[in-house]
Amino acid sequence: MGQVAPNLAMLIGEQVGARLIAHAGSLTNLAKYPASTIQILGAEKALFRALKTKGNTPKYGLIYHSSHIGKANTQNKGRISRYLANKCAIASRIDCFSDIPTAVFGDHLKQQVSDRLKFYDNGELPPKNVDVMKIALEEAEVEREQILVKEKKRRKKEKKRRKAAEAAAAAAAELAE
Repeated sequence: MGQVAPNLAMLIGEQVGARLIAHAGSLTNLAKYPASTIQILGAEKALFRALKTKGNTPKYGLIYHSSHIGKANTQNKGRISRYLANKCAIASRIDCFSDIPTAVFGDHLKQQVSDRLKFYDNGELPPKNVDVMKIALEEAEVEREQILVKEKKRRKKEKKRRKAAEAAAAAAAELAE
């Protein structure tokens, strides 16, 4: 999960994230889903039963197993489920369409969910999403630059090794003649 969907794994855990991806079929399919679908993913049977009997629709599916929903009060579980599904949609889209896998956004999204839980418990206002994402974007850019520098060094070493191997092969060919 760390290479496939690091942000989703950081946000809701590796097991729940893997179940969501498996249920959706792929990370790309999960990224295409709206948050409302992600929220009830895994509870389709209950959803269709509720629609058929005109009862209450389910509040959560597979994301119920996330630790965030377990931490919420009974009256706030539906709210947190909706909020967590929104953040899962964002995380899966970042994972699907980013070129370099990094868990920076997942860490910030997880902190946002924790802040929302605190808000429901004692009324502390959480920071705005725009401000949090600006900070995460700056951190991700720094991490991306570090990864690119490491990749450049690795390529340089590989090129040196290849030249040395070619020179050794040429020297061995001269000795063989």
